[in-house]
Amino acid sequence: MWSGTVFAQEALVRGVNGEGAGFILDQVSDQNRYAFDQSCRVKAIELAAQWDSTHEGERLSINFLPNAVYEPRACIRLTLATAMRFSFPLNRIIFEFTETEKLDTNHLLNILRSYRAMGFMTAIDDFGSGYAGLSLLSNFQPDLVKIDMELIRNIDKDRTKRIILANTLRMLHDLDVKVICEGVETAEEFEVLRDMGVSLIQGYYLGKPSLRQPLSSNWPQPAAAPLQTKGFG
Repeated sequence: MWSGTVFAQEALVRGVNGEGAGFILDQVSDQNRYAFDQSCRVKAIELAAQWDSTHEGERLSINFLPNAVYEPRACIRLTLATAMRFSFPLNRIIFEFTETEKLDTNHLLNILRSYRAMGFMTAIDDFGSGYAGLSLLSNFQPDLVKIDMELIRNIDKDRTKRIILANTLRMLHDLDVKVICEGVETAEEFEVLRDMGVSLIQGYYLGKPSLRQPLSSNWPQPAAAPLQTKGFG
């Protein structure tokens, strides 16, 4: 049921002059991937810790790079220390990954299972557009699945998309996985999703991202900067 309240905010990256995530990620290499991933996590938690009482209970969603995690429990130490330093509860942190990059499935499953065991929530982003899809879902059921925006775009005009989404929603409900539909940009898309029983929605129709403080790391310029957005309703 639609409540109209914010479920979570997603930490994104932008350049110091507003450049998109693609511009920043193009500067990430095998040599700096781990440090970049760690810095983004720390800055996201630091900014979320500044939320006032109006954000009480909201989750923080952080995208992570699976290939930057060489061993989950070793790589999570700085995240745990940062959450403790800012008194940010672990059960309000969601780690999400995008399945557009071909990955070692066993390595990814190890990360997700380890994060869950530590008390974090987990999510698959852009579900339906990447490599893993149903195969990954059959081995691990995350707390959340974010439906790729291509399926949502113009869903009010496309019966085929509505049929696909309706069956996907039913499957995920049976697996006890919460669903977020992302990329909602029009009132018509929103109304269709609400009528279909979708309660978590992300997109420009609800609100656009707002730029926050830049990272204070020695990144190739311009540096990455987390961006907080009221993404889910």
